[in-house]
Amino acid sequence: MFSIEEVKKSFLVSIWFMFLTFPIMVIRVNTIYKIVEWRWERMFYIGIGTFVISFIWRYLMRRKEMGVKKKEVGEDALPLAQRLLQNRRVSYPAIALVAVLALIYPFVFSLYQANIMITALIYVVIALGLNIVVGLAGLLDLGYVAFYAVGAYAYALLNYHFGLSFWVVLPIGAAIGALFGIILGFPVLRLRGDYLAIVTLGFGEIIRLILENWNEFSFGPSGIANIPRPSFFGIDLSLAETTRFVYFIMIGLTIFTIFVVNRLENSRIGRAWIALREDEVACQAMGIDKTKTKLTAFALGATWAGMGGVVFAAQTTFINPASFTIWESVIILCCVVLGGMGSIIGVILGALVIKLLPEYLREFSQYRMLLFGAILVIMMVFRPGGIITSVRRTYQFKGKSNRHA
Repeated sequence: MFSIEEVKKSFLVSIWFMFLTFPIMVIRVNTIYKIVEWRWERMFYIGIGTFVISFIWRYLMRRKEMGVKKKEVGEDALPLAQRLLQNRRVSYPAIALVAVLALIYPFVFSLYQANIMITALIYVVIALGLNIVVGLAGLLDLGYVAFYAVGAYAYALLNYHFGLSFWVVLPIGAAIGALFGIILGFPVLRLRGDYLAIVTLGFGEIIRLILENWNEFSFGPSGIANIPRPSFFGIDLSLAETTRFVYFIMIGLTIFTIFVVNRLENSRIGRAWIALREDEVACQAMGIDKTKTKLTAFALGATWAGMGGVVFAAQTTFINPASFTIWESVIILCCVVLGGMGSIIGVILGALVIKLLPEYLREFSQYRMLLFGAILVIMMVFRPGGIITSVRRTYQFKGKSNRHA
């Protein structure tokens, strides 16, 4: 139950907040009639709202502390979300429901909504790629958008100069992304933490500035327009049909990405990434090739960014360097952190929340970014592990029992 001390603290917080906001929320100077208007009802609303928010905040903090104590004594080892995912009676119907909704989505909702979902799925794919680098290998990459830009410009330039189609450039974009991942990986093999983040940030800015200033190669700030959309066996499709086709391409690419990333996580190289993330010195002492492990993480992570960039160029039919700023890297990193580093389901949910929530909060256009920021802060305070926390896989050996006749 709630104590009188908690109520008292919440009351003092509301009084203090009313005092701080008094000049802004209550006093209004009417310059036309040269009078001062006093809006005392706003003070009442601020006081009540602040008291309720403070009260809820203290309640949630207490729940969080109780959860930490339960984990320390071994209770509730798995979070509720993980238990539900492992329960086949819940997970299988949920997967079937998601599959049905995914199939009917572009036919039920408008073309605008389908385009939003395509963008969200692109971010799901590239966020899963970044999850390899950050979530599994523990390498903080702030220049990830560079590989995204490389894939987009690979399709635009190869189509402009050589007439290559989307289907031809898609694997080429993935290969070029992997090549640039290796190029970035070699100089940063000895770097960790903040130093690694600064170098990768610089790499991303170098790629963007090259694309913006090398006019003969990338057409500079003007960008490249009239990029063709994916074709379906040479059949001419309308705009609505093309949008649905790109949507199903992204559904297939997302499923393929989930399958590959899941297999990688449970493979030998995946366990090497996790060991590298936990303790680099111990990882090397156990005989794991640190150089090969890091380069593989950078290359495979950049592969998905390259493919996502190809689809992005095909969807928008126009690209320029302004689409690949540092803020895109931050948004992709937020998808991984918010969803849960190392958790595939969590990263998917994080990417969908990051990309869809601002679109559906357009009705609150003046306050949507404030609400979005508040949601992120609340998540980081009460769910620091993300929406779905990655649970470390454990292995248990059960020997054969000796049976005597």
